[in-house]
Amino acid sequence: MPLYLTEDQAMLRDTARGFMAGEGDIAGQLRKFRDMGCKDGFGHALWRQFGEMGFTGILVDEADGGMGMGHVEAGIVMEEIGRNLTPSPFLITAVAVVEALRGSAMRTRWLPGILAGETVAALAVDEGPKHRPEAVAMRAERSGNGFRLSGRKQFVVQGASADFVVVAARADEGVTLFAVEKDAAGLEVEGVRLADSSVGARMDFRGVEVDSDSVIGEAGQGEAVLRRVLSAGRSAAASEMVGVAGGAMAMTVDYLKQRKQFGRTIGEFQALQHRAAHLYSEVEIARAATLKAQQLLDEGSAEAEAMVSVAKAKAGRASTLAVQEGVQMHGGIGMTDEYDIGLYMKRDRVLNELFGDPSYHSDKLARIKGY
Repeated sequence: MPLYLTEDQAMLRDTARGFMAGEGDIAGQLRKFRDMGCKDGFGHALWRQFGEMGFTGILVDEADGGMGMGHVEAGIVMEEIGRNLTPSPFLITAVAVVEALRGSAMRTRWLPGILAGETVAALAVDEGPKHRPEAVAMRAERSGNGFRLSGRKQFVVQGASADFVVVAARADEGVTLFAVEKDAAGLEVEGVRLADSSVGARMDFRGVEVDSDSVIGEAGQGEAVLRRVLSAGRSAAASEMVGVAGGAMAMTVDYLKQRKQFGRTIGEFQALQHRAAHLYSEVEIARAATLKAQQLLDEGSAEAEAMVSVAKAKAGRASTLAVQEGVQMHGGIGMTDEYDIGLYMKRDRVLNELFGDPSYHSDKLARIKGY
């Protein structure tokens, strides 16, 4: 499949770009909610606007009231979110959790609120300092007609703001996914401010009782669903990192055209031109890899999971290069809060860890390929 957008996809990109630049800009959203110490780290009014624009329903089937689009379209929105550092629940709620709810009886309970931009969801998988979904140890023990959940989760993005949480736990039958409401007895949530001013959470499940209706799919069959959810989240995070890289690069190139040294704009110096050209090529390669991964996901290809790891690793490295070059080329002022370039660096650090860093995905790809 060609690595470029169709006419309809290009129209969606233009719509998302204008909306994020106008309504989701850095000053009006990220800085505003950071400086006020907002407990959520994002604006609920903007989230409702996401719903009005139809963005929240991109991955929701038309039969359920959504747009019935795919991961390529979700990635288009994610790239513009990354370009503008727009704080929102889109990545976890409208991509990862919606993917979990596909085909589940739970979708009738939660999708209407997500579509309206009223409901926020979280995904609780990680339990250690690094992303290791294969090492889920949280227990789900049979209790009456349901389960009792015991264990801890961390790095739960928007966990303190969520109306419900999709939780991965290990039952006797195997890994199982549960939809747990925020006010469940025995669930303790501690909000944690992340490096980029977004808010994650540590969650302690102290014998949380859930009934069988809260199971997403079937007990013991959650591993396949979780793999699908993680692929969706990883590809979307890769798109956001491409956006972060693109936004940082654009800001840096603009600065190179304005800043003067020795009577010349610094962009005239060949060494900086070479570095900018190298950065551009790396960002374009990351964008192509991410688009390919999303196309394969939409096709249901057996090669999709491997390509998603390629995309997450490549986008992570390109994003890190972009923010590091950006801060360095800005010089000393790049380290000050007055300039937005440092905000891109902080978002890059969080996104690189979310759903696995480049080292994790390089290793995963090697294992998939039999090395």
